[in-house]
Amino acid sequence: MLTTIALASPGLAQVGTNTSSLEHEVVLSDLDSPWDMAFLPDGTMFFTEKCDGLSVRMPSGDVNALLGMEETEDYATTASDLFCDGQAGMNGVAIDPNFEENRRIYVYSASNQSDPPTNRLMRLEVNEDFTDVSDRTDIIDDVPYKTEATDHPFGGTGTHNGGRVRFGPEGEYIYLTTGDNHQAEIPQSPTIMGSKVIRVDTDGNAAPENAPPEGFDPRTFTYGHRNVQGITFHPETGQPIIAEHGPWHSDEITVLSNGGNGGWDPRDNMAGRGDCPDGYCGYMPNQNEGMNRYERAAFMPMTDFETYPDAMEPIWTNNGWSQGMTTAEFLRGEEWGQWDGAMVVGLMGIGFGGTPIGQRIDVMELQNEDGEISVQDVTEMTLPMESARFRSLVLGPDGSLYAAVDEGQIHKLTPPE
Repeated sequence: MLTTIALASPGLAQVGTNTSSLEHEVVLSDLDSPWDMAFLPDGTMFFTEKCDGLSVRMPSGDVNALLGMEETEDYATTASDLFCDGQAGMNGVAIDPNFEENRRIYVYSASNQSDPPTNRLMRLEVNEDFTDVSDRTDIIDDVPYKTEATDHPFGGTGTHNGGRVRFGPEGEYIYLTTGDNHQAEIPQSPTIMGSKVIRVDTDGNAAPENAPPEGFDPRTFTYGHRNVQGITFHPETGQPIIAEHGPWHSDEITVLSNGGNGGWDPRDNMAGRGDCPDGYCGYMPNQNEGMNRYERAAFMPMTDFETYPDAMEPIWTNNGWSQGMTTAEFLRGEEWGQWDGAMVVGLMGIGFGGTPIGQRIDVMELQNEDGEISVQDVTEMTLPMESARFRSLVLGPDGSLYAAVDEGQIHKLTPPE
């Protein structure tokens, strides 16, 4: 039976009746941390595995391994500079809207081609029979990568890289999400391309409509984020909406405004704070112990309105919990009943300091009033399989919802006829 997180409406009750017995299929299994997926209209599915590389599943079900990372085997092409470390590796993938003409796809990965290593957005061309890729061009090569371990939870190298890659509704620009690397100066930095939502064309040039503050890198669409791993676009307004997991508190859903500040600034000795471990207050106070989430939020807010009163205000904060929210997508199609047009978000679950695990998919009914988006209801989806760490949710061309989970599977969820 569906469990409702917010107050249920009669409409959502009908939705529950319509989708309480989702059909389920395991599309792929025995994968190594699948991270993202992208579809062609015929069902061809490109997918990434964080520590292995890029592959494609054909409509027949056959899988071709295309681009492998260092020390991988059985890939058509191997790139020795691509590597996996901590949370870094091969992450987001997107298909060019003009794929039939240019055969281009885009993949985000950590690379040691430079010193120090960086995260890069690569453009590749897929051959006619989907067995190999070529003509790699790194259209963004300067997203920072965490090179040294620090005294923080999950404090190893390769932390907080963002990683989602999506084309906007105009089909012309790529949106890339990045993270703060546990480096306190990055989120509010005008020139370091971490903690940003970047918007560029397919050659990596800044979208001319970008409007960041004076002195910022022109590729910046928004800044001041912690570690955005989910971005999608409202089906009516086209507004970008991000999903971002918080630091022991306050997962956030935020509608982005061009040039906006996410309000994340974990520097020490500011905003009433003193010294923090390795100069980063992101998990403070008591970074290794549980405490009241609202007390944490008062000390180190995800969106610091006192310091940045014009920061973008989130439309949902997960009741103040942090449960590892990573991905967002819109459901579309009559088969979803009254969930047609609703947004789904995936949560991985952390369970720190008494936090409920929360490995789930939430369905959010949004309201649009003159371009002002708000959350009306949130309902936990009844899963036809065991819960898991939901890393990516993507709507397939068949209208089904595909879910990649860290445990190594890609699931297909289809509403009943």
